[in-house]
Amino acid sequence: MRVDLFDFNLPQDSIALRPADPRDSARMLVAGIGGLFEDRIVRDLSNYLRPGDALVVNDSRVIHARLSGRRFRDALSANVEATLIERLDASRWRALMRPAKKLAIGDRICFMGHGRAIDARVEAKGEDGEITLVFELQGPALDIAIEQAGVMPLPPYIAGKRSADARDESDYQTIFAREAGAVAAPTAGLHFTPQLLATLEARGVRLHRVTLHVGAGTFLPVKAEDTDLHRMHEEFARLDAETAQALNDVRAGGGRIVAVGTTALRVLESAANDSGRLAPYAARTRIFITPGYRFRAVDMLLTNFHLPRSTLFMLVAAFAGLERMKAAYAHAIKSGYRFYSYGDACLLQRSET
Repeated sequence: MRVDLFDFNLPQDSIALRPADPRDSARMLVAGIGGLFEDRIVRDLSNYLRPGDALVVNDSRVIHARLSGRRFRDALSANVEATLIERLDASRWRALMRPAKKLAIGDRICFMGHGRAIDARVEAKGEDGEITLVFELQGPALDIAIEQAGVMPLPPYIAGKRSADARDESDYQTIFAREAGAVAAPTAGLHFTPQLLATLEARGVRLHRVTLHVGAGTFLPVKAEDTDLHRMHEEFARLDAETAQALNDVRAGGGRIVAVGTTALRVLESAANDSGRLAPYAARTRIFITPGYRFRAVDMLLTNFHLPRSTLFMLVAAFAGLERMKAAYAHAIKSGYRFYSYGDACLLQRSET
């Protein structure tokens, strides 16, 4: 499909720079079948779910993936900045670096922050500013050092307007976060509070966890003019056997599977067979969902409002229908909804066409 079909105009003042407080007071647009829209808040979510439904969340935890330091080559040095995007092994990471063009294989880099220093070496250079770094530390020792020296990697549309601060340490982490490895938050999960979870449990809705470590590729624009030419970024995803069986039992009992965020949806759709049955999954996925895709596992989706021409907007257009989502986004913009990571939510029912 033509990528320009997924374009729309978004005023800059629609981009949220801070989350709602409390989190479940964020607005929620319910986009019903037939073009009907309801303006609610996230706290109303239980009104749209039924006893026996399953709520599936991503339990990935954001790490301090943004590092600053100095590049050293012979007697020369320069300031550099890195955003870690993928762990390759115990001591190696892929990173987006600035200024990447001035880096050479073999350069030594000393990352410094909060009184901690970490030494690394440039092992390889790729496209679009991607660099492979080999750190002197490895394993848990490297993980601790990164947390101590780095900062929270806010999305570029927030970081371009303000610096990360102490509030972001909690604001940009979901209530479900426990598996460290993400460089971006699974933002639909940011709307949940203990009070909302208690209400959902009392309603008879059960919570289930999957893991997808969100990569920086989620913010990269689609540069191709046709979706068939876009190369999707890979991310590690995991669905354990117990959860897979529990969700299969929900479906068999007539319950619905409700994904909290596009990341949870991508895990489930990666793990489902053609009949919709889920199996344990622990692998890298680059599933790319565009209109025409036949959903197999997910019945409803709670998600934030996404970038124009992004793979995430393509996914929600596939889930609920392109024209329906264009109308929903137009309604949201006109009604003052807040967009992107710290913004409001949209509750979608899967289109049957």
